[in-house]
Amino acid sequence: MTAAMTSSWVDDQYGIEVSNGPSPVGLSMTDLNRIALRRNPKRAQLLVSTVLGKHVPVDPRVVCGTGRLLGALVAQRLAGGSGPPADWAAAAIDTVRGAEPGRLLAALPDPAPKPGVVTFGFAETATSLGHLVADQLGAPYLHSTRRPDGPVPVTAEFVESHSHATDHLLRPDARLTLAGDGPLVLVDDELSTGRTALNVVEALHARFPRNRYVLAGLVDVRSPVSDAVRAELAARLGCRIDVVSLVRGAVRVPDGSAERVSRDLAGSPSAVDGRGVDHRTVAVREVPLPWPARLPPGGRHGFAVTDRVEFDVTLPAAADTLATACGDAGRVLVLGTEELMYLPLRLALALQSPTRATAFQSTTRSPVHAIDTPGYPIRRRIDFASLVHPGSVERAERHVYNAGWPRGGEADLIVVVDDGHAVPGPTGVAESVARATGRPVVLARLTAVAG
Repeated sequence: MTAAMTSSWVDDQYGIEVSNGPSPVGLSMTDLNRIALRRNPKRAQLLVSTVLGKHVPVDPRVVCGTGRLLGALVAQRLAGGSGPPADWAAAAIDTVRGAEPGRLLAALPDPAPKPGVVTFGFAETATSLGHLVADQLGAPYLHSTRRPDGPVPVTAEFVESHSHATDHLLRPDARLTLAGDGPLVLVDDELSTGRTALNVVEALHARFPRNRYVLAGLVDVRSPVSDAVRAELAARLGCRIDVVSLVRGAVRVPDGSAERVSRDLAGSPSAVDGRGVDHRTVAVREVPLPWPARLPPGGRHGFAVTDRVEFDVTLPAAADTLATACGDAGRVLVLGTEELMYLPLRLALALQSPTRATAFQSTTRSPVHAIDTPGYPIRRRIDFASLVHPGSVERAERHVYNAGWPRGGEADLIVVVDDGHAVPGPTGVAESVARATGRPVVLARLTAVAG
């Protein structure tokens, strides 16, 4: 039996209701999510994670702690453990509710490599989440991508039918092989039906069969019917498919909600809050962010276990470069770029000091309605032009939501970490964010260096 959450603005207006189920660490759906409305005729609702750092800014200790907690729960399931220690629950609650944001990271065990395990994340929202799970498992990592640029060939493709951008590519290079007989852990922020993950399992199993798979998500809102589909597929393939999440729950969406939202909010304002700021008076500065050409900043083409050591050694120098660019700013918001979330997240964590607080989130392709009203999680939407991918000249509209300080007001400084999407001028991300927030922006462009 699930317990209903406190009513939200979306529930009041559209009857879209989220309810709580069991959690192995005592968390609730309210701890991890708010409900927003998609600008997408396929699905009305969006569960906006309050711990992921995508649509809303979050303390990077919270993002890293909850991501690695999910990895620790997966490790327990793989080992056949009976359940998490009691102190994990207390630490998780203190972390996500803001009492002690760093407590969960301190409470979790050191990573213990699991031989044969491979971890896979879904673009674009779960690219850093999957990487954090892989960190905790001490496992190699790969995430799907929507970028076709570069020389690495496409190994496989799949479709996420309900998404605004349906096509996913798998493009591992020599760092990672999808062949092997160890468990494959598939990580997404939300397991809504599990259908996409099961499609990936079925497609990969046909080429690289394994005995065990784990579907892992921050929240699991699958129905009993969806779980029966999982069990049927496992039986048909002759393998085991487990499910791990921080909390289970349910989402009730009245029939016709997607059509009603599209009709009601057609032509609604973007809620961009320029506050009368003339972008010519707001400081926008570009700095190169050196990064070794051989070292991946994330898992688009694979991230090997051996890359993790070099990443940790390289990170402080990149953080020092950004720290210099930040000057004496006391509150710094670090923005990742679409799929590039892991390196910006780790930089946000490394930039924290006794005199500097940081928050983290990312730009996105995802179209969401921004409604400036109490009780709704997406209060501001900043639209900007971006390259479709760094190897193209084609531009597309992209977004960043809220882009304020997590506990209210604005950041002192915003750092955008870009890997080639940003375009110059008043329609690009740097000037658009500066104009909307009235805050100086540093555009940190990843710059490949030898070494």
